[in-house]
Amino acid sequence: VAAQNFAVPTTGGEILAFSDANATWAPDALRKLVRSFADPQVAYVCGRLRLEAPDGSNREGAYWRFELALRAAESRLHSVTGGNGSIYAVRRADYVDVDPRFGHDLAFPYLMVQRGRRAVYEPEAVAYEKPTPTNETEYRRKVRMFEHCWLITLRGRMLRRLGPVYLVEIVSHRHLRYASGVLHLVLLGTNIALVGEGVVYQVLLGCQLGLLAAAAAGVGIARYYVLVTWATVVSLVNYLRRGVPATWEAAEGTR
Repeated sequence: VAAQNFAVPTTGGEILAFSDANATWAPDALRKLVRSFADPQVAYVCGRLRLEAPDGSNREGAYWRFELALRAAESRLHSVTGGNGSIYAVRRADYVDVDPRFGHDLAFPYLMVQRGRRAVYEPEAVAYEKPTPTNETEYRRKVRMFEHCWLITLRGRMLRRLGPVYLVEIVSHRHLRYASGVLHLVLLGTNIALVGEGVVYQVLLGCQLGLLAAAAAGVGIARYYVLVTWATVVSLVNYLRRGVPATWEAAEGTR
């Protein structure tokens, strides 16, 4: 991000498009990415990231499909609350120098909305990346990503000058998502304390323990859910203990 902040003043185009070094764009991606700028209210557009293995097979799991569905709904309702660094564009006049630790993925959408603009999703502008090879590798990647999310959530002034619709989007999709691990721990602790108070609490505790057992046994979606949720807790502890670095290594296997 620091390099982008340095380079943008030297550009002359009206629209600036960005990508990750390990992403490959579809041949028509740029054309489809920029067409949303026909609306003068649109300041930022993110495309769709597809995760494909080297053999060409689609590796988009339930989590990623759900995330993209939320992004599309947010875009229709008002603006997206997050993008991705693999494929996005911004009007040069709306580009904002941000703290390199924040990143553009999470910072640009809400900053555009705070300026009275829109940040939208264009699902037909497609970029491709290799997925992480294992859940454990994905867990380490999520810890690193959530560290930056905690930084911008707690220090990025995300809730200033937002209308009610976008405020609900930010709180529900971002704040509650990042707090999900802590909320799960509170729920589990409270449930254990109340387990003797009735059958309902016993059933709820059984469901929670069943989820943890399924994750420990390697059941796909349960393991992924628990790992990603636990990553929100570990990342918060890391952020509070040592802060967040501005640089990182790409996850092994995604280069």
